[in-house]
Amino acid sequence: MKIALVGYGKMGHAIERAAIGRGHEVTCHIDAGEEQKFSSPEFLEADAVIEFTRPDAAVDNYRRILPTGKPLVSGTTGWTARREEVERLVAETGASMFWTSNFSIGVFLFNRICRQAAALMSAYPAYTTSVEETHHIHKLDHPSGTAITLADNIIAETPALDGWTEDPRDLPGKLIVSHVRRGEVPGTHTATWESAVDEISITHRAKSRDGFALGAVIAAEWLAANRRPGLFSMADMIP
Repeated sequence: MKIALVGYGKMGHAIERAAIGRGHEVTCHIDAGEEQKFSSPEFLEADAVIEFTRPDAAVDNYRRILPTGKPLVSGTTGWTARREEVERLVAETGASMFWTSNFSIGVFLFNRICRQAAALMSAYPAYTTSVEETHHIHKLDHPSGTAITLADNIIAETPALDGWTEDPRDLPGKLIVSHVRRGEVPGTHTATWESAVDEISITHRAKSRDGFALGAVIAAEWLAANRRPGLFSMADMIP
């Protein structure tokens, strides 16, 4: 498969290594300020596009990519306040798009485990639930898309919670989601249930960007093979 990469920072380089390792060819790299490449022969010959850029650039990139009919995989977070706009664009173009807040298979399983744990813990009101995420200092948005997905899963199974917040003053009824930016941490997420006498925590700790990169390439393979219009996620790819 021929792949075009939109965003060629550390994540883009990791995706390129993963793609080549699985026998694919990267035909084109497009970074900020190189938007003219969207009409280049190298971009147009690609079978799929993988996009990892910035929250303020993502939707504009989608507007350039989706009308071409190329399957699009995106891992950019921080744009989902415009999700309805993107869903309309996918529908209008009849495109295939795959988006998730985290392409790691381990994170997907971690979310399932935490959702099951939340369902169990909801019967014990002595426990207060919280989520913390830690990322590298270059990450602009907070909380991370992965933390928001985790929070939404926990809230769905906890009747006492009606939303999440970053402000502890919003208690009760809100799940506290906090963030830390430190060094070059690729991503650590922890869900905690704490009472006056004990604490239960479940943590996913990424060791590198390679798990995210591999998941993005696998998603591109899945999307190109299925060729169905719509906006898809990990739940569609992994039963």
